[in-house]
Amino acid sequence: MNHAQAYLQSDETAKHGVDVPNLLQLVFQDAIESGASDVHIEPWEDSIAIRLRINGVLKELVHVASEHMDKISGRCKVMGEMVTYQSGLPQEGHSRLGPELGNVELRISVFPTTRGEKIVVRLFDPRNRSFDLNNLGFDSTTLGKFVQMLGRTSGLLLLTGPTGSGKTTAIYSALTHLINLHGSSISVSTVEDPVEFNLPLVAQTQINPAQEFSYARALRSLMRQDPQVIMVGEIRDPETAAIAVQAGLTGHLVISTIHSGTPAGVFARLINMDIEPFLLASSIIGVLGVRLLRLNCKNCALPCDVEPGYLQILPQEVISGANFMRSPGCEQCLFTGYSGRSSLSELIAVDEPIREAVIMKTPTRSITKIAIDNGMTTMWQKGIKKVLTGETTFEEVYRVVASEQI
Repeated sequence: MNHAQAYLQSDETAKHGVDVPNLLQLVFQDAIESGASDVHIEPWEDSIAIRLRINGVLKELVHVASEHMDKISGRCKVMGEMVTYQSGLPQEGHSRLGPELGNVELRISVFPTTRGEKIVVRLFDPRNRSFDLNNLGFDSTTLGKFVQMLGRTSGLLLLTGPTGSGKTTAIYSALTHLINLHGSSISVSTVEDPVEFNLPLVAQTQINPAQEFSYARALRSLMRQDPQVIMVGEIRDPETAAIAVQAGLTGHLVISTIHSGTPAGVFARLINMDIEPFLLASSIIGVLGVRLLRLNCKNCALPCDVEPGYLQILPQEVISGANFMRSPGCEQCLFTGYSGRSSLSELIAVDEPIREAVIMKTPTRSITKIAIDNGMTTMWQKGIKKVLTGETTFEEVYRVVASEQI
């Protein structure tokens, strides 16, 4: 039984009622101890559902009586220094828990719904974040090529993947690598929304759209700050894309993220932002796709049979040597069957064949094929290897790797 559930069922609560600040403190304690990235507090039909996002998947923690929603919402607004009497508009705020909970930082988002306000709290635990490239879970080939790209003095290095796939951790690890390598002899600047962690020797800036301080405006001004390495949190619009490409062409190493289904799809996405293909071919040095894959719980993993449909995609000689495993769930993995995550990566190094394909506006699938022919291993292939060694399941690989990757 978790702390929040034990509190709600205690004699103290039965006698004195629910103390909302105490309840939230216990919810955050449960979230931290389970390694959750987010806490979802949402009014449902008959109760307030409190769920934790653990290893990328939501899991119910506890249900609270609906009558407490206003107090919970008010407490979260006070913690995040928001307008407490405003309930019809979205609000965002920040807070920090005390030393007894590891000084974990909270990013609080309040959003109005028809049943009341939904609250999502993202947790940033400084104790669980070490920005080390060697700890990202990249295979040795991808890691070697990625480090090689970080050694370039100019060009645009892009990361792509869905929210929560590890892009920010990978970029922070890349910046930390550069600082460890060059120390105070290198100038590194970032433009982010928001700044999630403060990095040593890095000038970090947070945009403020309310004051018209956008990515594009910040990046344009940053070019006059003599940076050698520029990190842009996300390329969202044509103006930011154009400036980032130009910066990569004029003697800066630019690292950024962009949303795309596949690494090869990044080129089409930027072309749709009206960036000329020849500029992309000249400026982009690499595109790294990342995903986070849940691993079987080692405490309860057991050999298992696999559905025939999955086996049809594998060669017979591979099946005979496979070690298929599945975890039924136990207390250690909170009965999810999974414990911990590993990174899946797919790196397109932009060489001459890729450049020619981009200039010719070659379809995305064809660019992927060119990269594979040049030695790239896809995320799908890497995921299947983990299935064959019993590290994860077919279902998890299908969940994480989009159909375009297959």
